[in-house]
This record gives sequence, structure tokens and C-alpha cells, in this order.
Amino acid sequence: MKALVLSGGAGTRLRPITHTSAKQLVPVANKAVLFYGLESIAEAGITDVGMIVGETAEEIQEAVGDGSKFGLKVTYIPQERPLGLAHAVLIARDYLGDDDFVMYLGDNFIVGGITGLVEEFRGNRPDAQILLTRVADPRAFGVAELDPSGQVIGLEEKPDQPKSDLALVGVYMFTPLIHEAVRAIEPSWRGELEITHAIQHLIDTRADVRSTVIKGYWKDTGNVGDMLEVNRTVLEGMERRIDGEVDDASETIGRVVLEEGARIVNSRVVGPVVIGSGTVVSNSYVGPFTSVAENCRITDSELEFSIVLRDSSIQGVGRIEASLIGRHVEVTPAPSVPSAHRLVLGDHSKVQITS
Repeated sequence: MKALVLSGGAGTRLRPITHTSAKQLVPVANKAVLFYGLESIAEAGITDVGMIVGETAEEIQEAVGDGSKFGLKVTYIPQERPLGLAHAVLIARDYLGDDDFVMYLGDNFIVGGITGLVEEFRGNRPDAQILLTRVADPRAFGVAELDPSGQVIGLEEKPDQPKSDLALVGVYMFTPLIHEAVRAIEPSWRGELEITHAIQHLIDTRADVRSTVIKGYWKDTGNVGDMLEVNRTVLEGMERRIDGEVDDASETIGRVVLEEGARIVNSRVVGPVVIGSGTVVSNSYVGPFTSVAENCRITDSELEFSIVLRDSSIQGVGRIEASLIGRHVEVTPAPSVPSAHRLVLGDHSKVQITS
């Protein structure tokens, strides 16, 4: 069994971060989202991975390499532009051959991994296995309709009037029959080959399409809010580890991970928090659910429920929360400006000004 990992999307919902960085490499608890997926694939006993890459191919290749650090063998498959999930399957045909495969969206996050799901698929080997989860607003997702027995009878991509609250999770398992389906469908109104249409084709031709409703935590980390929530979830599972330096005037409380080479000076850090190597926190407060990457400076500031990427500095700006701060960013106080009122008043005006 192989894996097909999709890492070619533009990440428009995470801009401006993704103007200069691949969305799959934005870190959660100081580790790229993509790496969690690759580790899950390796834990499931899959070693051969085809990775779909687009305009951020060079950055993805530099971060992942040949896959050996994950126990994988990675082959890169270029996609000229993102034309849909089914298009990714189409262009990976030669790589996938006649093997079964799991398709994993590189910006998706599933707590607990996929080992049990892959084992279930290997044991039963339906033509397709999809994962579903209940969501509050299914209009933003592919949505599945099940009959009373739980059989999948229909799929829709981002419907205006969803027939259920069951959204497709970004992990799919297929036999080679899916290749016939992706060749049989036409582009949607979005100009993309939708994987929901390909699976619907399997359903219409009476193929064996099964679903599993997962109850564990899943997130599509496509926007800042979801990224912060995933960061919070990962940090909650961390154990306290202090490998860096904490001076006598500082206090660390709870699940704080301080990497080697990091320093806390005259500050208070309340976990769960992870602080990367080379980062210095001085005269500051860092609060729960915060990740600060390597070589950052946090000075005379307060930071909570946020992600700060590497080589950035926050100095003297009071309190920051629910924020995603990119690489090589400088956050400083604005210069003070004398307050004044500029008026253009007509004859016989009456103006009241509160100073």
C-alpha cells in the first residue's frame, strides 16, 4: 500500500503567511503540520509516499527531503496548478500503479493517527473508504449522505443546502478502481476535478464504498482560527520539559517545554507552552496555548494563545493574543503622536470637544 500526500495548495486562507511559506509547513507546537501527517503514515506501516507539489515545491522538498527522517521513501509529483483532488490522483497514476493507497491532505490534522483506519481498510478492502466527522457548518466541506443502514448513497462538494452534517475528512483510502472514476468525471463549476464526484461515480456504478465516522479530533488547518485550535490541542498533550535556562527571577508553571538553548529571564511562563531553541523571553509573560519557534525575542510584552514563527521579535507592545506571527517579523510600539483635532467649520457652527 502506498500513500499520496497532497502538498500543492496555495493556502489563500492563511495569507499573508502563505505568500512566503507553504501552508503545510506552518508549525503547530513548533513542528510543521505536514510532518504530523507523514509520521502518521509511517506509523501505519506505509513507506512509499508520492507527494503532490506545486508552486511551493522547493520549500516542501527542502523540508521533507527524501523522507528518510520519517522512515519513508518520498517521490515528488509536480502539479502545474491545483486542479482538484481527483486531478492529483490522475497525475499520480504512473506512480501509484496497481497498488492500493491512502490519500492524505497535507494540511489536515488527525489526533491519534490513521493506523487503525488503514488496518481496517486492509482487512476489508472495499473499493473506497472515506472518513467522516460531524461539523457545525458542513457548507464548507464535502458532505456525505447516508441511508438508514449507514451506507453512503451520495456526496456533494460544498453544498448550499447540505443533506447531513457529515463532512469528509481529508484522508481517503482507495483500490486501483478509483483511477477509472477520475478519468470518467468532468471538471466542476470551479474548474476542478472533484474527488467527491469520483467517489460518487463509484457509488453510481455499484462499487463498494464504505465510510467511518471518526469521533476523535480532526481539523483542516486552512485558516488562522483552526491553526490556533490545533496548536492548543497538541500543546495539551505535551509533558513538561525544561532543557533551557530559567533564571531565579522567573517562574514556569505547568506543561512548559523549553528547548535547549532557550532562556527565560525575569519572566513568567504558564503552560501549556513550547519555546524553541535560541529564543529569549525577558521581562515578559507567556501564557497558555502559545508556541514560540526558535531564535525569537519576547521582551517587555505579554503573549497568549498564539503562534510565533522563527526569528521574530516582540518588544514592548503590551498584550498580544489569538495571533499568528510569521518569520523574521518585528513587532514594536508605534511612535507617540500628539493628539489634536483638525476642524473645518462653517459659519455659526457649534462644536463640543471632549479632551
